[in-house]
Amino acid sequence: MARGLDHVVHAVSDLDAAAAFYARIGFTVGARNRHPPAWGTQNRIVQLPGFFVELLAMADTSNIVPHAERHFSFGAFNRDFLARADGLSMLVVEGQDSRAEAAVFRAAGIGDFDPFDFSRDAQRPDGTPVKVAFSLAFARDVAAPDIGYFASKQQYPENFWNPVFQQHANGAIGICGIVLVADRPEAHGDFLSAFVGEPVVTGTATGISVKTPRGEISVMSPASFTEEFGAPPPGMVRGPRLAALRFAVRHVPAARAALQAANISFSEHAQRLVVGPDTAFGATLVFECAG
Repeated sequence: MARGLDHVVHAVSDLDAAAAFYARIGFTVGARNRHPPAWGTQNRIVQLPGFFVELLAMADTSNIVPHAERHFSFGAFNRDFLARADGLSMLVVEGQDSRAEAAVFRAAGIGDFDPFDFSRDAQRPDGTPVKVAFSLAFARDVAAPDIGYFASKQQYPENFWNPVFQQHANGAIGICGIVLVADRPEAHGDFLSAFVGEPVVTGTATGISVKTPRGEISVMSPASFTEEFGAPPPGMVRGPRLAALRFAVRHVPAARAALQAANISFSEHAQRLVVGPDTAFGATLVFECAG
């Protein structure tokens, strides 16, 4: 079964500043949450229907559990990522059964990690406390050490997803896709096919594309990325990187007005609005018309 996009981790050094930025450009941003001490991380969430952006920063790093055989350390990965730069650090697909998915990833040769379960407290918009819980199955593209991958199964989705948090002043209504940059895009097709569970990898004018039940994963060369979006790619000293989020909006003019009202620097390319990485904490944010 193909796995749709679930969320992306946008790792930042200053969580409050990043949250304020997302709010300025018209997103509704959730309250601060704390992860388990073994991760040493904290986050704030931007929800869209079926997809979210996880703004993530380090908190107390003294208890982070290191990577080990068959154990992928979420905290250590993001700590080390942030030691180099802010930006998009992890790509997450929607899971159904973390044990089964870990076995699938193992059989495909894209990860031999034990599943990881955790829970945390959350709040509804009216302040009512609820519990959310997740089961994770990690994968790894050995040629892309600066991208983390996992499938995530929500145990109490009714406590997490909320239409109130999915209303955004910029008119964002969904995720169109996520863009990676790599010197050889085609070299990552087999990994992405196994990770998403989608056998069809399409060659494009800019690289390759994998369609998922929720959004598209595109891989482009750095030059193609700049030509496509008019923004510089992230640094690739250590290999491929997650570079951009493509948001669907109801009306591009309304999104443009939201960016202008917030005095946010952006450019326009092929009827898309593009906020570059120097403004968006190491990520490129793209707003385009839904449909």
